[in-house]
Amino acid sequence: MGIKERKERHKEDLKARILQAAKKLFITEGYEATSIRKIAAEIEFSPTTIYLYYKDKTDISYALHREGFGLLRERFAALAYVDDPFERLKAMGRAYIQFALDHPDFYELMFVMKEPMQYLQAHHPEDEWPEGERVFDALMQTVQGCKAKGYFADMNTEEMAMLSWSVVHGLCSLHITSHFKHIAEHCGVERVGQDNILERVFVAYVQLLERIK
Repeated sequence: MGIKERKERHKEDLKARILQAAKKLFITEGYEATSIRKIAAEIEFSPTTIYLYYKDKTDISYALHREGFGLLRERFAALAYVDDPFERLKAMGRAYIQFALDHPDFYELMFVMKEPMQYLQAHHPEDEWPEGERVFDALMQTVQGCKAKGYFADMNTEEMAMLSWSVVHGLCSLHITSHFKHIAEHCGVERVGQDNILERVFVAYVQLLERIK
């Protein structure tokens, strides 16, 4: 490996360390309480080093935002070969939920924190939301395929896709913020087990979708 390649690898490794440290601090201490200085201390570098790669905190948050969407798109891409669109729609829902369970820190950065969207609006106003649009396009195409098979015949494609996303996002958000757990305890769901409450509610949602055909 030549000098240029080693320098490039060092640069990418350092950027990855910065993002990992920032993600940890954003989630554990909160975005407002996290400073560039704290991120630098986490990786034992000077703040000046971080500014070589990122303009400010919002730049870092948006870089994490993009990284998370890359991981989510990989999961959806693996489902492109599911021929039946309704089965693919269900699989996308399960993949989305599993992503939220596997990466709650990324999920919060992607869909809960407002800072990445503020960065996009401030620095790239010509782009509405490229990361979200790519994921939503895959969902739209799947819903359109369902309509061609006779599902959701009387429903608008965009509205049905948005409804599907909203429901699954709501389930994920309630779960990773522990709201589901407290609701389950209040309603006595603990008698039948809280561990699978997310799965049970998703199954109920799928059953509702099947009735719309």
